[in-house]
Amino acid sequence: MYNILIGGAAGQGIDTTVAILEKLLKKSGYYVFTVRDFMSRVRGGHNFSMIRFGTEIITSHNDKLDGIIALNDETVVLHKYKLKEKGFILCDGSLSAEGPQVIKLDMDKMAKNLGNARVLGSIAVGAVLKLFGESLEDVEDIMKASVKEQYLEINLEAIRAGYESVEARFAHMEGKFSDWMLISGSRALAMGAIAAGLQFYSAYPMSPSTPIMEFLASKSNETGMVVEQAEDEIAAVNMALGASYAGVRAMTGTSGGGFCLKVETLGFSGIAEIPLVAVDVQRPGPATGLPTRTEQSDLKFVISAAQGEFPRMVIALRNHEDAFYQTIRAFHLAEECQIPVIMLSDQYLGDSTATVKPYELSNIHVAEAAKADETEGEYLRYRLTQDGISPRLVPGKSRHFVSADSDEHDEGGFITESAQVRRAMMDKRMRKLKKLEEELLEPEFLGTEKCTTLLLGWGSTYGPIAEAVKGLNEDGKGEYGALVFGDIYPLPVKKLEKLASAVKYIINVEQNATGQLADLVREKTGIQCSSGILKYDGRQISGEEIVQRIRKGA
Repeated sequence: MYNILIGGAAGQGIDTTVAILEKLLKKSGYYVFTVRDFMSRVRGGHNFSMIRFGTEIITSHNDKLDGIIALNDETVVLHKYKLKEKGFILCDGSLSAEGPQVIKLDMDKMAKNLGNARVLGSIAVGAVLKLFGESLEDVEDIMKASVKEQYLEINLEAIRAGYESVEARFAHMEGKFSDWMLISGSRALAMGAIAAGLQFYSAYPMSPSTPIMEFLASKSNETGMVVEQAEDEIAAVNMALGASYAGVRAMTGTSGGGFCLKVETLGFSGIAEIPLVAVDVQRPGPATGLPTRTEQSDLKFVISAAQGEFPRMVIALRNHEDAFYQTIRAFHLAEECQIPVIMLSDQYLGDSTATVKPYELSNIHVAEAAKADETEGEYLRYRLTQDGISPRLVPGKSRHFVSADSDEHDEGGFITESAQVRRAMMDKRMRKLKKLEEELLEPEFLGTEKCTTLLLGWGSTYGPIAEAVKGLNEDGKGEYGALVFGDIYPLPVKKLEKLASAVKYIINVEQNATGQLADLVREKTGIQCSSGILKYDGRQISGEEIVQRIRKGA
């Protein structure tokens, strides 16, 4: 398994270089996992991406590097301590880096000689391919899909020039993943929404959720969906709710700061029983916080967002495969139970790319609305039912009057202040929780069934925890298992309660400062975590870091 870092300043073409290189490595058969670390600025600063690739499935990033491709001196200074003994630093001859691991190429001069200084990244791509013993067999096909036609030949020349400038240092490994997909977490979510029949998406651009809107907009002509860039977050969520009321399958997306502005409409969805799918791609707060970094600090917020009590579902997306299928399921649950369903992603998952098995499309199912009988005389939108789910008609497509109200209402949808009706309506809505509990998916278990230490995590900590548990069990110094939650509210507790009674230690692993999952577990089950591994500096924890902190007595 290899791991390389490409770093430089914003504006130096890092994203393009990384995108081309990861596609070439995947095409060569490798499993690829790429993470991106970038500053909230258009130019300057220090940005980098790490591409980890090998012949086995990779679930997380790692800080130990086989190579550094440095586009500026800062990259060398900040990351050279992560370099393995046999690793290399590839950089331009003008940089100050020195030593036996440094490979200097006059990439800037070579690019200018080719006639375009911007092809420096392609020279680096060619050099990296040679260093890892790869061929140029698939380069032309990948470049045709990555650059404009008028720039194709000069970029191919640049790759060949870089390839011929170095000697191979690592052996090519035979992989089996060339026919799999390479996709980011945000694109996987967006594709899941398309597969679920999304017809309307509204959002206000907010990092790191914007890639969802960008991808959906790029597919709007093909799919016939409407993608609306709203004037603000309040307008975006109200547009989505209005579209859903009108019978259109709709979704809105944002980050935590934007979600703050959506909460009143979330309550409207709850009392009016209008399906709504909302995405929160988390970043560190409060307020503006760190706009381009990652965190898991919105869990308690979205569970209780909006005043009053009403049923909702919260799903934490765990990886690039999960993001696709759980998005489809979010639409299903929203339609089936007529509730808001909130999906929690984060910058780490949203912006990272990974190789995934092509998605299975044959078993996709999204519930249709519980329609009323048109032959009945009176239509009661909020009819009291045993499961709390009332018949729903689309306004304008029925002979019946279809009401919706943010005030408390009776079965017909008319405003009331009756104490008796209020209790009946609250009980009706809350009965949906029973239906949700029947639909809950238990957390995924990792590790050995006879574990004595149990790790708890949720969402994007899945990959690092999976790698940590594997490493901990391989070194023979203990028996470790983990439960990683996807469905997180209502909280599924069967596996947790069974395992908790059999283990000695329970450690929660979270990307927040307060241990929000541990608090939720204690609230719902009384189970107390022994300790916690918490990280909240805006950077994702790695499997290696989890292992180190456990060994130090976390």
